Amino acid sequence: MADMAEGFELVPGDDLWPSLVGEGSGIDRIYGRGDPSVLSTPCISVVGARRGTPYGLAVASLAGRVAAEAGLTVVSGGAMGVDAAAARAALAAGGRTVVCAGTGADIVYPASSRDVFQGAIAQGGAVVALAPWGTGPSRWAFPRRNRLIAALSPVLVVTEAGLPSGTFSTADAAVELGRTVYAAPGSMFSPSSRGTNLLISQGATMIVDEESLEMSISMDYGVLRSPRVRTAKDRGRLYSALVGQAMRPDDLAAALGKGVLEVMRLLADYEAEGLVRRLPDGRYSPTEAALLDEV
Repeated sequence: MADMAEGFELVPGDDLWPSLVGEGSGIDRIYGRGDPSVLSTPCISVVGARRGTPYGLAVASLAGRVAAEAGLTVVSGGAMGVDAAAARAALAAGGRTVVCAGTGADIVYPASSRDVFQGAIAQGGAVVALAPWGTGPSRWAFPRRNRLIAALSPVLVVTEAGLPSGTFSTADAAVELGRTVYAAPGSMFSPSSRGTNLLISQGATMIVDEESLEMSISMDYGVLRSPRVRTAKDRGRLYSALVGQAMRPDDLAAALGKGVLEVMRLLADYEAEGLVRRLPDGRYSPTEAALLDEV
C-alpha cells in the first residue's frame, strides 16, 4: 500500500549523505521519507529471522530498547519478526528508528509493520530505500536492502539467524564493509541459532545478557546508559529446560524424569500465566514476555 508523504533523495556529495556509506558500499542513491539527518546520527542495526522464535524476538526487543536508551538510532528492515520487534522496542523507549525498505520508500511492506513505518517518521526517524518511488516488493531487491542495513551503522546486532538466510547475508555484508558484529548465542540444537553461533565462532562479539550489550555499546560508541540491574527469576526446572530449546511434552517429561500427564498439567499452568506458548509443531517455548521478565 502506498504512502504519499513528501520524500527526499540523496546522492554521494550531498550535505546529508551519511558518511558511513562510502564508495565501497555500492550504494549511489538513497530515497527516503522522514528526516534525512537521522542517517548521520549514531546508528546501530538490528537484524534477525522474519519468523523469529520467542527467544529471537526477546533479544531483538532488548537490543532495540537498550540502544534507544543509550541514545542510538535503531536501523532495521521493518519486516515482520525480529526487525519489527527491535523497531517497536526502540520507539516505545522514546527513541528513533530507521526502516530500510525492500520496496520503494513510499510503500509500506509488509502491511503488518505499518505502525513501525509511521512511528519511524513520527518520532524523528526515517523510512529509506534503494529502489525508486513506487517500486513494489520483489525477491531481488531484498539482498540490496540488507546491504543498506549493514552500511548505515558501525555495528550490526544479529539476534537469530539460520543457515543459509537473508540475515546471515546481512552479516556477510557487514563484515565486508568492516563493521563490528554482535551476535546472541543460542542452543546448539536450534536451527534458528546456527548462524549466530557460527558468527561467534568466527569472532563476533557475543551478547549474553543486557549488561554485556550495554557494555559493548558503551565501548564501541562512547555513550553511557543508566544501569538497570535485573535479577532473573527462578521459574523452575521445566521452564529452564524450555529456555535451552523448545520441546514437546513427551521429550520434556523424559528430560525431567516426570510423567507426561504431570508435565502437560504444568505446561497448561505456565501457558495460562503467559510464561510459555505452544508452537505450531507441537513444541513449547518460553514467551517473549517471560524471557524479558515482563510477566
